[in-house]
Amino acid sequence: MKVHEMIQLMPPIDSTEIPWVSLGSTPERRRVNIQKVIRTNRLIALAEAIICNTFREVEPEALALLPNALPLGPLAVPMSKPTGHFLSEDLTCLTWLDTQAPGSVIYVAFGSSTVFDATRFHELANGLELSGWPFIWVVRPNFTKEIDEDWFNQFQQSVNGKGLIVTWAPQQRVLSHPSVACFMTHCGWNSTIEAVLHGVPFLCCPYFADQFCNQSYVCNVWKTGLKLYSNEQGVVTREEIKEKVVQLLSDEDIKARAVMWKNIACASIREGGSSHANLLSLVNLLQEG
Repeated sequence: MKVHEMIQLMPPIDSTEIPWVSLGSTPERRRVNIQKVIRTNRLIALAEAIICNTFREVEPEALALLPNALPLGPLAVPMSKPTGHFLSEDLTCLTWLDTQAPGSVIYVAFGSSTVFDATRFHELANGLELSGWPFIWVVRPNFTKEIDEDWFNQFQQSVNGKGLIVTWAPQQRVLSHPSVACFMTHCGWNSTIEAVLHGVPFLCCPYFADQFCNQSYVCNVWKTGLKLYSNEQGVVTREEIKEKVVQLLSDEDIKARAVMWKNIACASIREGGSSHANLLSLVNLLQEG
């Protein structure tokens, strides 16, 4: 039986979600990954500077443990220029977002490596439909291998007009769109920091490793989102999804804090901000080298 107890790490975290518990699907993979982390931590002390996609104000205690850290974030890709992507982006979702009401769309994306089994996939699909809110759902080709194509096609037809399913999305452009109400995410750090930059509240569904820590920042420290709880079988049910969507989108305090952190993030990268100053320090460091 799992014993849930909050442990005061940085940030505080449930004892069942300590990162090294989920660093691999087998004991051997966990051992290898933990050895890599230990080796990396030893090398960090040798570096003159550790460049980080974060900013001082959002996690000052953690950054204080890395005296050679140089937080430059939030790093944002220029939206007007083409960049390299994991998959080809479906830009039709931006046109679709233009037709939706402000603050009405759930954006659902679980990054490039999260994999769902059939049960989790079905519950997520049915939960989004059950919520009654419009949604964009990123379902990349290898997101699941266990779904019947006929069932999935039928689901897409049943939500046509209310929900849009794409294989990959221009995430920063989606998160910055006024129609987006919240971000259901695996809590990978890049996705997390992008949502902070654009002031979007979170529905958190982490998959492994540091994503549980990132969820704790969102829910326990910044208080800009809600955690989606799994049942005893490790599945986030459709009822849980519906309940948390309703709770989040009616919580004005969470929305206000998301905007507050957006303003702090934007200030950090403007001239005179903490990350801007660190960028100048990096430039000077490279010139000296």
